[in-house]
Amino acid sequence: MISEFEMTGLGLMSYFLGIEIYQLDGEIFISQRKNAGDILKKFKIDVAKPMMIPVEEQLKLTKNGTGDFVDTTYFKRLVGSLRYLTSARPNITYGISLISGFMESPRQSHLQAAKRILRYVQGIAILCFNNGCYVNSLLFDCSCLDDFQGG
Repeated sequence: MISEFEMTGLGLMSYFLGIEIYQLDGEIFISQRKNAGDILKKFKIDVAKPMMIPVEEQLKLTKNGTGDFVDTTYFKRLVGSLRYLTSARPNITYGISLISGFMESPRQSHLQAAKRILRYVQGIAILCFNNGCYVNSLLFDCSCLDDFQGG
């Protein structure tokens, strides 16, 4: 391609479509810390207590659900925001697939399940693709990458 087009080197990628990328010693770390923080603030979950598990054990959501109906536009925005986070957090995919089926007429129980996933996002910081391991941290600090050994 260099022979066809004039190209310049821009260095290592550090940010792409809301995903922060850190490349250290042959390992690639991706994070959506800023994007996740923005989503948590947008849905007013940024001050809630973080959860350690994204979905309640043996959770069964039904079409009729429990509680009152909630605003479908709000629920669709919430689910859409969560779907975008799955690129750096594949561990929330199952929970999002559960709540995605209730976009037409969401109830309070469906919204509670979605907000639980958001509270879980608070407790997860970064995913390392080198060894497929997770580094969990409530507060992500880039300096912790210097100490990371790859699990």
